[in-house]
Amino acid sequence: MTDFDMLVIGSGPGGQKAAIAAAKLGRRVAVVDRKEMVGGVSLHTGTVPSKTLREAVLYLTGLTQRDLYGQSYRLKEEITVADLTARTQHVVGREVDVVRNQLSRNRVAMFSGTGRFVDDHTVAVTDATGQEQLLTAQHIVIATGTRPARPASVEFDERTIMDSDSVLNMERVPRSMVIVGAGVIGIEYASMFAALGSKVTVVEQREGMLDFCDVEIVEALKYGLRDLAVTFRFGETVAAVERHPRGALTILESGKKIPADAVMYSAGRQGLTDALDLAKAGLTADRRGRIAVDEHYRTAVPHIYAVGDVIGFPALAATSMEQGRSAAYHACEEPVNPIHHLQPIGIYSIPEISFIGRTEDQLTDGKVPFEVGVSRYRELARGQIVGDGHGMLKLLVSPEDRRLLGVHCFGTGATELIHIGQAVMGCGGTVDYLVDAVFNYPTFAESYKVAALDATNKMREVDHLRD
Repeated sequence: MTDFDMLVIGSGPGGQKAAIAAAKLGRRVAVVDRKEMVGGVSLHTGTVPSKTLREAVLYLTGLTQRDLYGQSYRLKEEITVADLTARTQHVVGREVDVVRNQLSRNRVAMFSGTGRFVDDHTVAVTDATGQEQLLTAQHIVIATGTRPARPASVEFDERTIMDSDSVLNMERVPRSMVIVGAGVIGIEYASMFAALGSKVTVVEQREGMLDFCDVEIVEALKYGLRDLAVTFRFGETVAAVERHPRGALTILESGKKIPADAVMYSAGRQGLTDALDLAKAGLTADRRGRIAVDEHYRTAVPHIYAVGDVIGFPALAATSMEQGRSAAYHACEEPVNPIHHLQPIGIYSIPEISFIGRTEDQLTDGKVPFEVGVSRYRELARGQIVGDGHGMLKLLVSPEDRRLLGVHCFGTGATELIHIGQAVMGCGGTVDYLVDAVFNYPTFAESYKVAALDATNKMREVDHLRD
């Protein structure tokens, strides 16, 4: 008989939800993770601290209030790293307690240390003192997450040249900064440091950024970031980064040299599978440390599952949670619906972006006809009240059956607002529901009605021409 019905390696969003789901179904469950990493990368160096940092930046800089009180408005003139990290440490501490409490009250055994496979049913757990303990389980879930990928040619020192983990431990707010990589993480940090007053330069190999987002929304974000003095170097590759006593010099292959106080690399993520001894369980990982799974999150060994960032795209905390729950249900032979294909994407830049469904380009490439309905925050009373005159909501509507094909939002509360569109799309609703619905006034949610009326008025014009 095995020690546990399910053993989960990693306590991040995916591992945590897998463990709790199995425990709710009456299984004996254990979780393995380092004591200082309860809650996983998401809680300690990823989602939670970066989003908390963003809130601290917005509050202390008074950035969102400047349309109302003038461009010189600041809540605090000299913002220190201590000002920023105080809020982050408070939130992380509270969240760790929440995770521990959830695992404890669901009678999930917690083993502190790192795990590695001995065979496909046995994991050796090594604690901080080096002592080893063997645990056996009928089912094992790998939820080890990822770490920032680091180019071998770059000398990271965690002070001048950093990745997205070590940037949270900066000693001071840099006057100038180079961010290598214009992906989600790079753009989120670029907007935060620009809001703090750092002169930010973003270097990206590709000719653009966030190419999975709607073009109009990305252009609005670029305009906003340029307004905060962010410089973009697209189509450029970093040849070398030189560390000097007073900062770093980033040298591009084109010959450009960019001096800055600090450099942050955001060059993708690497799966944390090196120390797992996967081969002993009959498993392998790709060159990015990712593990392949089927639609039930089973690996090549059927009783071993993998969930979260370690399996690759979309690598979001929200999807990882659902993957963990689904894997646990499948392992426990509990009926489970597949994760809905409509999943919202949220980017916590300043201002934030969120969308669900297809973009204009995707619909055009697929020769799918659509009409566009737009609502601009500056035309909403709520937008005037909070001082956001730049935000917008865009609906892409099928003129054939009037269903929503995509919802794209830019501005205050975008990541919250998108769920109204998600609910309508998920339930097969049409744009007419949004036209007829009554929304609280004044709210940003009202933008759905405005955009829906815009789209239906355009479709009516086409119909009138045909009559």
